[in-house]
Amino acid sequence: MTNITLAQSYLLKADVRLKILPILLEEEAFSDVIREAQEAVELALKGMLRQVGIEPPKVHDVGYLLIEYQSMFPKPVQQHIEQLRDISRWLRKEREFAFYGEVDFIPSLEYSKEDAKRAIQDANFVVKAAKECIPLPEGKGK
Repeated sequence: MTNITLAQSYLLKADVRLKILPILLEEEAFSDVIREAQEAVELALKGMLRQVGIEPPKVHDVGYLLIEYQSMFPKPVQQHIEQLRDISRWLRKEREFAFYGEVDFIPSLEYSKEDAKRAIQDANFVVKAAKECIPLPEGKGK
């Protein structure tokens, strides 16, 4: 068995979530796409922070820390830090609504295919950025 770091584990978990997003989209479970995309983004960003030595807090949106520690990330990632922060902020805001809803907000009715596609695209972007920071063991995270 290969030893992996916690940062690598987070990235692998994020990668698995990416794989289920197209299935949820096909099932028209748009609110579930939003929720799972948020989890993938959160895991990927927390993995990135761990990789550079920052202990992420137990909150769902850590995008602000990317800005604070921007210089610690590889140059290609630094160019997209604000976009990564914005994605984290957007999906965090939608997280609870997508899962629990509200009396006047039924998740399965409120989210559209376009919302779900945006969440998938954003989650893929974030996980790709995380792969620029976190080296994965050979044969993992393809």
